[in-house]
Amino acid sequence: VEDADQAVTEKEKEDEEESTEEDQQLKPSPDADAVMLFTKPIGTTDLPAGHTIRFLVGFTNKGEKTFTVQSLECSFRYPQDYNFFIQNYTTAQYNQDVGSRKQATFEYGFTPNEGFAGRPFGLSILLNYKDEEGNSFMSPVFNETVNIVEPDEGLIDGETFFLYVFLAAIAVLLLVGAQQLLASFSKKHRSKKSHRQPVEMGTQNTDVDYDWIPKETLERDLNKSPGRSPKQSPRQRKSKRTAGSGEE
Repeated sequence: VEDADQAVTEKEKEDEEESTEEDQQLKPSPDADAVMLFTKPIGTTDLPAGHTIRFLVGFTNKGEKTFTVQSLECSFRYPQDYNFFIQNYTTAQYNQDVGSRKQATFEYGFTPNEGFAGRPFGLSILLNYKDEEGNSFMSPVFNETVNIVEPDEGLIDGETFFLYVFLAAIAVLLLVGAQQLLASFSKKHRSKKSHRQPVEMGTQNTDVDYDWIPKETLERDLNKSPGRSPKQSPRQRKSKRTAGSGEE
């Protein structure tokens, strides 16, 4: 009986020591601040199943001692009991020193199982670090319930959205350039048309008196230029008339 009582006492002591050690690990340092921000998706705790979730953890050293950020743990737990693990993700190892009054940022990503879609889970994100004296600390940067949702295929992330905007801007610029080029070409074409010189047809005088022209000369000229009537200058007509009056 005494051996049994002694075994129970030793087990209780071990449980107390483990509980005390766990409490010490879960205790954050008063000289440090740790915050978390989702970067994909942004501004929501509805996490799409089967898609990579990314977040940043910012660590600020407010004290005089140097901290060493060792690792980050991420896991899904039952919302009703955070002590019950559903899925543990790979622990990220950093081992980065953060000096006094300095800041550091750490990135982490994980992918929820597609079978988790449509269910809420407790998301626990823990940051482990120690000071230069070897004292260990743990800051729970996120301990909240999140919803794992069906992936929305029509969901456009920030990078894809800006890519579409950039392509649309290029298309608009090309259309504007083509319109300007077409307008310039049309303007030049109209300008060439307006500068064409009109063809002068000359004046035709149909009131010509051919009685004084000898018949042989008139027939010869008509044979040489069919369809065209001979034209005489006023001086030639005057000389001809004078000659004709002299003969009479």
